[in-house]
Amino acid sequence: MKQSHDLRRLLESIDHKSYPAYKDARGAYDFKDYILSIDHVQGDPFASPSKVSVTISHQAAGFPAEYFNEGFKKTALEDYLLRCFSREIARFNFKAKGSGKSGLIATSRPGQEILPRTACEIGANSITARFEVGFPAFGRTINSGELIRILFDFLPGCVRNVFFYKNRDKKEVLDVIHLSEDQEFIRGELKRLDLVSFAANGSILPRETGISDRPMKDSIPFTAPDSLTITLELPHRGPLSGLAVRRGITLIVGGGYHGKSTLLKALESGVYNHIAGDGREYVITDCTAVKLRAEDGRSINNVDISLFINDLPNGKNTAAFSTADASGSTSQAAAVIEGVESGARAFLIDEDTSATNFMLRDDLMQRIVSRDKEPITPFIERARDLYEQAGISTVLVAGSSGAYFFIADTVLQMDSYRPYDITDTVTAACQASESRPEISAPGFRLPEKGRRLASSVTGARRNNGLGDIWDGGGRNTGDEPGDDGDSSNERGGRGGRDGRGNGNSAGGGYGRDGGYSRGGGYGRGGRGDRDGRGGGRGDRIKVKVRGKDAFQVAKEPVDLRFVEQLADSEQTNALAQMVRYCLEKGLFERCTLQEIVSLIMKEYEKHGLSAFTDASYAAMGLCLPRVQEIYACLNRFRG
Repeated sequence: MKQSHDLRRLLESIDHKSYPAYKDARGAYDFKDYILSIDHVQGDPFASPSKVSVTISHQAAGFPAEYFNEGFKKTALEDYLLRCFSREIARFNFKAKGSGKSGLIATSRPGQEILPRTACEIGANSITARFEVGFPAFGRTINSGELIRILFDFLPGCVRNVFFYKNRDKKEVLDVIHLSEDQEFIRGELKRLDLVSFAANGSILPRETGISDRPMKDSIPFTAPDSLTITLELPHRGPLSGLAVRRGITLIVGGGYHGKSTLLKALESGVYNHIAGDGREYVITDCTAVKLRAEDGRSINNVDISLFINDLPNGKNTAAFSTADASGSTSQAAAVIEGVESGARAFLIDEDTSATNFMLRDDLMQRIVSRDKEPITPFIERARDLYEQAGISTVLVAGSSGAYFFIADTVLQMDSYRPYDITDTVTAACQASESRPEISAPGFRLPEKGRRLASSVTGARRNNGLGDIWDGGGRNTGDEPGDDGDSSNERGGRGGRDGRGNGNSAGGGYGRDGGYSRGGGYGRGGRGDRDGRGGGRGDRIKVKVRGKDAFQVAKEPVDLRFVEQLADSEQTNALAQMVRYCLEKGLFERCTLQEIVSLIMKEYEKHGLSAFTDASYAAMGLCLPRVQEIYACLNRFRG
């Protein structure tokens, strides 16, 4: 391996040369305490910054092995180190001068949630941190002196301050691990006690502003009513009391602006762990819970919505329903079924963002418009069966109709941000009521498994210049890839400008002994897991990510604005890469939706999120979404 002085000598030799000479710096360099890798060099000072990473062996880093011997602790430690590293390098951002992005040095900036990210990963033997650096220039002429300052003066101190245990506050690190263990303990208690959620007393639920996820100052701490309070004995914090949201149907009611939606928002965010000081670090929700809402205009792809919608006037089949422009009711019906398919054990619903005609029909409306004239079976008539026959609980915020009281197991009233248990009062009122609304419907049947997305997506590969078999310009290798270690895939010919195209049906990337090259057959294929090389610079499916709410694969936009439990734009980036991966591998044609998600998760477990990128290096800027968001994304891909 090259040494750090080799890098310094190289940079000094290319000073004042044309900017592309920076590309000679690519490679790994031993800085004694860590390995510095220049993974990708930007084309000019105005392009996207260069990709750089540092790798520190566990022996050098010195963090106790028990701090990352389980997945949830490893994620918590990765998150902590990334936050510290982000703060450290921010002190030197643009301290080196030049044109364009010269002097930029930055990495991912996590929000309040603790999530697995490619920006910092703890492996079996080392810790790797990935970041971006704007290689300095005067115009388009190399200014290597400033890059030397970044890599030799600024960076070493940042690495040692963050990634060497001896330089960290030991108690601070231990507190991070203890919090993760307490949070994981509560998740275990949810299962043991048959709960949907737990919200600790003293939690701060309101957020600072509509665009800030930090806790609101001087807000009223959450306090559960005595009748719904349980006390958990946490491994480190000790006894902690709070609200137990039991399985079944929970109704949250109250006047406007009294905190109903705030409580529901905290519960839906509780599918993720939060950092200390967030105010919701002890608000923990079943990790499969799905927020449902109406979504006018979304696409629906071959979904059986007959549980809720039947006998349409146009005779359209609702057992395999597709549309490019769904109404509010059909979109919410599809969302329920898609949530069932994703394995959700709880639905979270706010009446304010729901389709009224999907949720209920009052008594007068049912008398005037008879059931045989109404194709919609409202949610209120299916909620009980969803719980009793499918095991899916519902937490519902309501304020417009008392009909919901008749299906509720528990009723919480929010009053000035304080919850009160009014279940007994509601039960008595329902028993005394002379009119009882319809709260059940016949014919409950969940769709069968094995749904395939409609064939409209199958043309996407061809629309992007791909045939059924594409091997980087080499020999035909057959339509199906072999298993790892199976050399049945012949080596493809030379593909494009960047190396051999060892192609399979979806763009290649299987190496000489059958090992899959994560570079794929699109764009620059990197070295594979088993000495394989990716394809050349052939037809590459392009991906554009637009913040947290949308992305585009090839020419097809995917709108995720109403997938409300997406917490980070890096999750959206990962979803975009997963869709591209599915297209390249031809999964939409060959697999059911469940099989696609299963294959994605297996690939993640084997190779991490970098398995889905088309680069020869693991990229910063990806964050793991939940299985439920993967389903939601694939269901919204129009193809």
